Amino acid sequence: MKTDQSKSIRIEPKQTFPLTIKRLGINGEGVGYFKKQVVFVPGALPGEEVVVEATKIHPKYAEAKIKKIRINSPHRVKPLCPVYDQCGGCQLQHLAYDQQLKEKRDIVIQALERHTKLKLENLDIRETIGMENPWGYRNKSSFQVGEKNGRLLAGLYGMNSHQLINIDQCAVQHSHTNEATAVVKQILEELQIPIYNEKNRKGIVRTIVTRVGMQTEELQVVLITAKKELPKKETIIEEIQKRLPNVKSIVQNINGEKTSLIFGEETVNLAGEDFIQETLGDLQFELSARTFFQLNPVQTLKLYNEVKKAAGLTGKEKVLDAYCGVGTIGLWLADQAAEVRGMDVISESIEDAKKNAKHHGFTNTKYVPGKAEEVLPKWVKKGWKPDVVVVDPPRTGLDSQLLQTILQVKPEKLIYVSCNPSTLAKDIQVLSKNYKVKYTQPVDMFPHTAHVECVSQLTLKEGS
Repeated sequence: MKTDQSKSIRIEPKQTFPLTIKRLGINGEGVGYFKKQVVFVPGALPGEEVVVEATKIHPKYAEAKIKKIRINSPHRVKPLCPVYDQCGGCQLQHLAYDQQLKEKRDIVIQALERHTKLKLENLDIRETIGMENPWGYRNKSSFQVGEKNGRLLAGLYGMNSHQLINIDQCAVQHSHTNEATAVVKQILEELQIPIYNEKNRKGIVRTIVTRVGMQTEELQVVLITAKKELPKKETIIEEIQKRLPNVKSIVQNINGEKTSLIFGEETVNLAGEDFIQETLGDLQFELSARTFFQLNPVQTLKLYNEVKKAAGLTGKEKVLDAYCGVGTIGLWLADQAAEVRGMDVISESIEDAKKNAKHHGFTNTKYVPGKAEEVLPKWVKKGWKPDVVVVDPPRTGLDSQLLQTILQVKPEKLIYVSCNPSTLAKDIQVLSKNYKVKYTQPVDMFPHTAHVECVSQLTLKEGS
């Protein structure tokens, strides 16, 4: 008679047991196996032998915390940030940077192993492109504000909690955004501006958003408020301008909703321009408060150059930029393409894309609002078929309808820019019906976090 062994080896909550960490998971946690059951351990590194305590039990896996490290990884380092273990904004500061790059490539390999039927030994997965200086790279910060014991806090909510962690100096933020946040915080405190309280929904200021143009050094300060009325508004503006001479734009955004979204629908210019200028290579961009722009411009240059390399344009190709946003990738390719067309579901982004194209003198671009899977078939019907399609989708990956559209339209080349290896792998599996993955190039856009971006070049199979 067979006994059901799986029941006898269930991990119990608070159970303590030894574990050898085999690899890093997609969220940067250590992954080990206890009696064939997978266990995720935040803060543990591959090769480490640890004693852990089970914290949460799920049907297919368990979560645990480190009680003791018996054998340390040779790549373990002391995190630079004093609130690293509470904040949760970074997941890998305790891992040496060169090793982070190796682990990120491994995360991509794991995703392709798990979600595709491709023979990995035939795949060209390149070494991760890292940063010379992996600190102070973020050009934008959004810090929630709150009060504790009469003191004003500005920072991020702690890992898996709703406790606000005060952050005076964020190690991955550009020094100008750190300085701007600290100065604005001080002004709000001195002027005793009411701070929003989520529980009773009273108070005014919710969030301080600061953004810097890395090349221009222009600063933008956005105050997110629960109501339109901002007490001592003129004094706040005067003090910001006096203490932060680089500020070119001071903006208020009103968000009175009970939501985790930072921005509300209404934006009011308080002083200066509506936007700041930023430069990427030869391109200039106007960044208004709600404009999406890559958070790490240094690596964005490397990423976009990888896209250009993968596209391999000769000046004759029709290029489709399927999630075009404000047109950054398409404009990066426009000087080497016959025509670039793009679409996006956010109509403000399309207006910005048109403005950006005009500003740079491109006459071979066309931008329309809408979903790629709806717009592209209409263009194909009218006789416009792309030779190269570039996709840079959100973390959820490509819309299933768009995948089918690409398989039907059959562009010669597909350049897939991904910020989530799992959805990239799932989409590659679907596309593998007609497409061959030539190579995948990981790029580290967010050092010290578990995120990894990839540029994959897919080409149409012969006979497809």
